[in-house]
Amino acid sequence: MCKFLCSLAFFFSLTLLSHPESSIEKYPAEIAHSPSPLPDRVVLTWNDDPTTTQAVNWRTDVSVKAGLAQLAIANANGRALKPDEFKAETSYFKSDINEAHYHSLTFKNLQPDTLYAYRVGDGVNWTEYYHFKTASSEEEPFSFIYFGDAQNEVRTHWSRVFREAFRDAPRAAFALYAGDMVNRKFSDSEWGEWHQGPDWVNGTLPVIATPGNHEYFNYDQRFNTEFYWTDKEGDDVEVTLTSMVEEENDQGKVYKMSLLASDSEKITIEFNDSGVITQTDDQIEVVTGFSKKQLLGRNLYGSPLYNRQRIPEQASLSNHWRMQFEFPVQNVPDPALAETVYYIDYQGVRFISLDSNNAKESQVEWLKKVLESNKNFWTIVTFHHPMFSPGSDRDNPEIRKLWKPILDEFKVDLILSGHDHTYARTGQIGSKKIMNIPEGYEKAYDPNIGTVNVVSVSGPKMYKITKGAFAKRMAEDTQLYQIVDIKKDSLRFRAYTATGKLYDEFLLKKRKDQPNLLIETGP
Repeated sequence: MCKFLCSLAFFFSLTLLSHPESSIEKYPAEIAHSPSPLPDRVVLTWNDDPTTTQAVNWRTDVSVKAGLAQLAIANANGRALKPDEFKAETSYFKSDINEAHYHSLTFKNLQPDTLYAYRVGDGVNWTEYYHFKTASSEEEPFSFIYFGDAQNEVRTHWSRVFREAFRDAPRAAFALYAGDMVNRKFSDSEWGEWHQGPDWVNGTLPVIATPGNHEYFNYDQRFNTEFYWTDKEGDDVEVTLTSMVEEENDQGKVYKMSLLASDSEKITIEFNDSGVITQTDDQIEVVTGFSKKQLLGRNLYGSPLYNRQRIPEQASLSNHWRMQFEFPVQNVPDPALAETVYYIDYQGVRFISLDSNNAKESQVEWLKKVLESNKNFWTIVTFHHPMFSPGSDRDNPEIRKLWKPILDEFKVDLILSGHDHTYARTGQIGSKKIMNIPEGYEKAYDPNIGTVNVVSVSGPKMYKITKGAFAKRMAEDTQLYQIVDIKKDSLRFRAYTATGKLYDEFLLKKRKDQPNLLIETGP
């Protein structure tokens, strides 16, 4: 009996230890993401020639009035470094939870193809030394990592994807992000989590990024804004969001929405952090014709409702963007596009970022000029919203109409996008007839042009593929990262799952006076 009672007592003690009292409070974001005199959020970017320059940004608290950086050519003995010292530009920044100073500096007149050591601080409080390597002035082989949307639960779920990618490509030249790096553009804690994922790697592996809609969309605009839904008969239903409450349960975050239909019917919907509808009331069927059973378990934005938001005023770019990144400013037609529309030439490749959220038509002539002046061997374009979407409610005909003719004319090699929270990659699909898709999808891959389009997702938020016959390779509910290797006349593309398993692979071969040859090499 004693043995039984002792065992029972031991079991209950373990239970108590493994299930702490609910009185334990979550560590406040204001403290978890507060700046200090010691620099954090160190990130490398380029705003000029990667062979001779390197930009670096970092954050401190407001007690640091002036930021400094030290730089030297790296050697085999760190104690023998004799760095030069540089003064940074310092800017005040007030976020939703704190005040900080951001410091930015561009190292200039560097030697090509050279490894440098640097650190940042205030003269007393320094970071560790980081390394970066300038680009070669020659068309040397290199690799880069490409990520689709991180967006949700970045620290919890996206960080492992980044770290797996870095394990696979530790000598990558840079990381390219196709937008939606966070969910809420103004959230300092979410941007803090994005920096925590790569951590020190951001200080040694430069970033190229294009903004997504979540770098533009302000959640505050959701309140008292109008939506168009589509009812079971295919007609528009106007609804107004009257409130949205964020709560936490055992499964994570839950959002409770209250809406008012145009006929004064009240509707309530609950969905989780991945956008999946977890609960709704009976009024949903009265208003839309869809039953609860037809909606539960579906993604809100991929559900039969086809939620479409009307934002009354033009969305604005996150104020974190230009504060923490330094991208080129290159005579863009609209000042609002500065550091979102730009190009970077790297060892025989022109990387072009377009802003698919803002002033799309005004980018047409700029894009033409940038492609006409391009003397590089390869051309890679990135923008957030894909031209060819695997989701039936996420079509982007305006982008195809405005940009595709130009991208086709200049036979752009590779287009990298995000947004759709799935994986889809174009390629030769044989004689398979494509049905019930928007105009232009039948030419998603044209061997006479040779452009490959890729949509990918690196975070945990997932949508369903509802229209994918145009794609050679597709995936749902799968976090992915991509590694791209470029040599003089070949481009190798590999997509891996979060566990490091090869999912897709192809090779592009340059041919004189002919379109690229696409060779399928994947599993």
